[in-house]
Amino acid sequence: MNDVITIGSATMDVFVECDDAKIVSVCSKDKRSEFMSYPYGSKIDITDFDSNVGGGGVNTAMSFAKLGLKTGAIFKMGCDIYSEGIMSAFKDAGVDLKSIIVDKNISTGFSIILTSFEGDRTVLAHRGANSCIRHQEIDFNAIKEAKLLYIAPLNGESNMVLDEIVKFASENNVFVCFNAGTTSLKRGYNYIKGILENAQIVVMNKEEASMATQIMVRPDTKDEKFSQEIIHPDLIKMFEKLKVKDYQVIVITDGGRGAYAYDGKNFYFCPVFDSPVVSTLGAGDAFASTFCAALKKTNADIGKSLMMASVNSAGVVSEFSATKGLLTFDEIEAKLNENQDYTYIICK
Repeated sequence: MNDVITIGSATMDVFVECDDAKIVSVCSKDKRSEFMSYPYGSKIDITDFDSNVGGGGVNTAMSFAKLGLKTGAIFKMGCDIYSEGIMSAFKDAGVDLKSIIVDKNISTGFSIILTSFEGDRTVLAHRGANSCIRHQEIDFNAIKEAKLLYIAPLNGESNMVLDEIVKFASENNVFVCFNAGTTSLKRGYNYIKGILENAQIVVMNKEEASMATQIMVRPDTKDEKFSQEIIHPDLIKMFEKLKVKDYQVIVITDGGRGAYAYDGKNFYFCPVFDSPVVSTLGAGDAFASTFCAALKKTNADIGKSLMMASVNSAGVVSEFSATKGLLTFDEIEAKLNENQDYTYIICK
């Protein structure tokens, strides 16, 4: 029996860093958007290059295993050079491989990650096998025997199994952590609400939460300075709409600003744990998986769990990979002990 089983995507990630990349900001009255740009029609030298395994299913399984949980994974891949790399990484991490789906007729997922000088990234993703997980391929018995089911974003046709696996886990008293993806969110709030009703932990970033709730985060104006609030009033509205059951903890991450949580009684804010930023890819996966694992380790101490998640996420962004910087719980505790001033805030 596994402590946790993850379901999501598996990819081979190629990281590309180029000093010629520019960040272009476009502002309107209600929204600010940023774009990564390169000189059109030019041949551009690469500053740095690396490759490693990735994808939400892989990243979170590697994180749970590093934290000491007995971990299994469900994802789909082809039978090619990229799948060999993924399987090798999983064997080294001690992840249970029996529920992995292999289809020789489909290519393994592949991503090119364009990294900016700020450490943020744009991902060019070929979904491959990740987009076609089918009901009959899923090891439901492995889900039934696990204590926690972690659901990473499921894209394309794979999203069609989401309802079934969440309902199955709920019926079999398996704890569910749901990390929403854009495919699910595009199906609308009424669809997402059905998933939320069967999940004990829900993790989204601010943009995903906005898409799910159709609530926009308003920028500062000359009359209203929302940025001076610990928690933006529009984030509070998102939390209240996303929390549909008493037993839930909702988490919304906000990039370099930090992360927020709501348990129905209190709002929590935890700033980002300071670290050098090489690439932000995998930071969200490290944060969400660590938060889930830490809730059990800390006896549901939400604030401490947010801090632990932030520390592990900081370890990931300091490396040119989505999994290289992952930490153990002992390593996380050591960093917290070295940074006694780092803490969280509770807002009633």
